[in-house]
Amino acid sequence: MTLRRALIFAAGRGERMRPLSDATPKPLLRVNGKMLIEHHLEKLAAIGIDEVVINTSHLAEQFPAALGDGARWGLRIHYSYEGPQPLETGGGIKHALPLLGAAPFIAVSADIVSDYDYARLPAEPAGLAHLVMVPNPDFHPRGDFWLDGGRLNEDGAGERLTFGNIGVYRPELVAGETGTHFKLLPMYQRAMREGRLGGERHHGYWRNIGTPQQLAELAASTGTR
Repeated sequence: MTLRRALIFAAGRGERMRPLSDATPKPLLRVNGKMLIEHHLEKLAAIGIDEVVINTSHLAEQFPAALGDGARWGLRIHYSYEGPQPLETGGGIKHALPLLGAAPFIAVSADIVSDYDYARLPAEPAGLAHLVMVPNPDFHPRGDFWLDGGRLNEDGAGERLTFGNIGVYRPELVAGETGTHFKLLPMYQRAMREGRLGGERHHGYWRNIGTPQQLAELAASTGTR
């Protein structure tokens, strides 16, 4: 089995990116002539992904205008509009499930840039999800979870790392949740208690692009990767 679908999280307001994000959604901001979200579309197309779902909310109408149907990348893009208020990460996945289907799918945040090779992601995660972890950045020194032999935990076993916002998910992770607005963290915690949350450590380049300064720093370095 190979991965065929992916979800790109793009619905956030981008408060820390203001004033740039007042007129343009953060994923559509350009670095050296290329939109942040293009970094992911190119990488997903390169590993054989056929369909990409992009969840939208803030300035949602700009996404189809900028990206179209995905044909220029050899993809089929679908848009999952969440309304004027984003549904959070968990709610966003659940809302998009009719477009994602029943098989495992990749999910990635539009505002991260890395040299991680998406071809390394497992088509069949051992548990409910497989998360790519990175060394703790300056803005998040405590990290998120412990990685121990390919399993994530909150018990202090292994190395404490930060979730890099790249992963593979089974729809079952959120399909049974009630409500519409909810975060993924409680689902991760439950999966960890059950021994069903896998992960790996990425040793290469990774950046979260959240502020105008970080956008400028990326443009001044090597641009998108």
